[in-house]
Amino acid sequence: MQPADSRLTEVEDLYRQLGGSLLLFGVSICGEPSRAQDALHQVFLRLMETGSLSNATDKRAYLFASVRNTLLNDWKSRQRSVPIETERIWFEPPNRDYAAESNLRRALHALPDDQRQVVILHIWGELTFSQVAEVMSISANTAASRYRYAMAKLREEMLVKENSDGLSG
Repeated sequence: MQPADSRLTEVEDLYRQLGGSLLLFGVSICGEPSRAQDALHQVFLRLMETGSLSNATDKRAYLFASVRNTLLNDWKSRQRSVPIETERIWFEPPNRDYAAESNLRRALHALPDDQRQVVILHIWGELTFSQVAEVMSISANTAASRYRYAMAKLREEMLVKENSDGLSG
């Protein structure tokens, strides 16, 4: 194994020599200079930390493959973390009633946490009361009664809001 100083010098020399080409190659893969530069830096930092370049028979090919693999791994991890559109979680009706939706969100938010969670798990999660009970570590009867209380409060809140909206218009 090479001494640390000579290994770092070799890595620095390769960075100066191939950095531009590796960056260009990275941009050709991902289309984003900043992402390609991040990948390039990750590869060289790993080399500085591990010294794994000494095992490479073709250092040039190894570096290009490393940049490519780093970018592909980055792409794969980004595919796994697809953001959830919060608007789509709640409602997807064709003729969306934004006012009613806003009122329902407000009413849901006003519920006690345990009741709100039961409603969301049962309606949007499509879980049975037994499943809700398991998730929340309560009995199925408790889950069902929390749901009934929550629905009664929601009905009351929505009726009050609809009536007050009707009076103001």
